[in-house]
Formats: sequence, C-alpha cells, structure tokens
Amino acid sequence: MEMRLIDTHAHVDLEHYDGDREEVVERAKNAEIGFINMGLDIDSSKKSVNLAETNEGVYAGVGFHPHEASSFGSPDPKRLRKLSRSDSVVAIGEIGLDYYRDNSPRKDQREAFRTQLDLACELGLPVSVHNRSSTEDLLRLLKERDEVPRGVSHSFFGDYELGLEFLDLGFYLGLSGPLTFGGEKELKEAVKRFPLDRLVLETDCPFLTPVPHRGERNEPSYVSHVTEEVAKIKGISEEEVSERTTENAVRLFDINGE
Repeated sequence: MEMRLIDTHAHVDLEHYDGDREEVVERAKNAEIGFINMGLDIDSSKKSVNLAETNEGVYAGVGFHPHEASSFGSPDPKRLRKLSRSDSVVAIGEIGLDYYRDNSPRKDQREAFRTQLDLACELGLPVSVHNRSSTEDLLRLLKERDEVPRGVSHSFFGDYELGLEFLDLGFYLGLSGPLTFGGEKELKEAVKRFPLDRLVLETDCPFLTPVPHRGERNEPSYVSHVTEEVAKIKGISEEEVSERTTENAVRLFDINGE
C-alpha cells in the first residue's frame, strides 16, 4: 500500500468502532493513510495485532497504558514479548505515566513503565510514551537509564524547552488534534521551532479530534488536518509535511523494513 501519511498512534480496536471498524480502516486506506494501532493492555494489544495482521497499511504497538498499570503482572512481559513476534508489531506502546487521572497507583505506573522500557530495549523496538502531569518523574526515569530506547513523546503538549528535553533523549515528538485548537499558542510557537525531521503525526483516535471535526469521534483519516496545521505553522506546503513526517515514521518504527 502506498502511504501518503502515517497516523502513528490510533486505538481503532476500541468499542467506539464496533459498528463500523471496517469502514474506518477503508477510509484511511482510500486516503493512502497508514496507521499504528497502540495497545492499552494485553487484550487490547492482541486486538491491535489482529487488526494489523488482517489489514494492509495497519501496524501494531503492544503495551500497557499507565491507566492499566495496576493490572500489569509478572507474566505480562512474556506475553508482550510473544505478541511482538508478529511482523506487524512495530512498537511497545502505549506506555508511560499519568498523574492526572491516577487510575493506577503511581508506584505501579513507574514499575510498569520501567519494565516495558527494558522490554523495548531487549526487542529493539521504539516506544510510544504517554505523559500527563508526570513530566518530572517521566524524564527522570528515562534519564537514569543506561540505555534509552528510541521513541516518541505521544501527543506532545508542552513548550519548546520541554520538547528539547525529549529531542535530547533521541525522541521524536508526536503532534495530534490539540495543535489545531485555537487557544494553543504556546504549542504552536514551539512546533514552529522544532525541526521537521523529528516530528510525527498522530490522531490518538477516538480521542483528541482535530478541527474541523472537534466534538466528533476521531479516526485515522483525520490526521490530514494535523498535517494542514503543521504546514500553516511552519509556512511550508502540506506535501512537504506529508513527505517528511511519513519518512520520519518509517524511520522511527522501521516500517516495511526500511
């Protein structure tokens, strides 16, 4: 499949798509948009792998979201390792910390995060890292490691200085729907300064729906609206943003063996 764009973070396995999942995947395919479906726990990771194995242009991430960290047990690294044997798996994700919701105890979140970072290094896979109200701990856990896996700061939402912290760790920055919101001046100013060769595009669908569909369910085909906003902010063509961010995603996630 020829891919004009890649949505590097989606959740099309969720129940939000139970009524029209095939149509959502087909719309992305018709728009020449590939996507990476990230797992949230073991069941979600299995569904992500199945979705990727049965649809051209779809890839999978396997992992435990910080909300699910309290259910992350000693057998799970082995289960994730087994799932990662599929050629469709290109990432360990979605992993990270979330101190905003605190749906799992913070100690459990940190332990699950460390273990999955270790797994990513073992398998040579990049990570998709969730960070909400947890920047200090998250950066500390990354910086204290002897080996930091390559990866992306998922749905980056911060200022230029925070972005540099992730770039200095070798990470890419994932840009999603909030970039299109009118009030995000600080984020827009930061994106203007970030190098294009370290940016990838995301939807985080069904969440974070970009303008002009804000308030609706998000889907991979809507990543084109993030492309438009990046082009507008940087004063370059949408074609250049599409080409460069797709190259970045292919390089980061080693898609198609490139």
